[in-house]
Amino acid sequence: MSLFITFEGPEGSGKSTQARYLKDYLQQAGYPVILTREPGGTPISDAVRRLVLDGQWTAMEPTTETLLFAAARAQLVGEVILPYLKLGGIVLCDRYADSTFAHQGYGLGRNLTELREITRFATGGLQPDVTFFLDLPVEQGLQRKRKQRDDFRESSQLALPLPHLPQPTPSQSEHWNRLDAREIAYHERVRNGYLEMIAADQQRWQVFDADIERETLTAQLLAAVQPYLSTIKTLS
Repeated sequence: MSLFITFEGPEGSGKSTQARYLKDYLQQAGYPVILTREPGGTPISDAVRRLVLDGQWTAMEPTTETLLFAAARAQLVGEVILPYLKLGGIVLCDRYADSTFAHQGYGLGRNLTELREITRFATGGLQPDVTFFLDLPVEQGLQRKRKQRDDFRESSQLALPLPHLPQPTPSQSEHWNRLDAREIAYHERVRNGYLEMIAADQQRWQVFDADIERETLTAQLLAAVQPYLSTIKTLS
């Protein structure tokens, strides 16, 4: 048996951090586990990530954005996720298809039926076994992201540049991207979209309050994953 766990939530909710903590815990416990992310996770998908998230592409059409995310996802599923699941491992993914429904569907108003068809084509219908949703008020999450962006800029200015390497620009920062910069109303629609999806499929989703101490949230996630591990063979 294998296990596919995805992490979703508003910007700044701590998905990436908690996904890394869970990966480290499972790895130390002897489980076969990998952590990947969307968009990204393969050389091709990472190239798409740089394009779709770069802040300079403000004229990108919603349809273009949707198809780029689907293309990156198709590569990630085919190259990384499915092969590892077939080996009986655990795959943790920082965002997955639900992000498309939330961002391009509820956020940008794209047709959800069409998005489901595109996603099914891109993933072969692969669904997570469980999705951990880290919830946080939109403005609070964006404040966290702005702080990360500002800290990144400050540290970049303090560091001595290497002449043979291109220096990252604010639009290329992992801490603030083209989607982050959208208006508050967009982010509210995204969060409300997530909540609507959760209400429609409560068996798959588990919701956590991200406005608590990081260590407490980690403990809650570790407890939540335990029932899913009984069918996974450890490496020892």
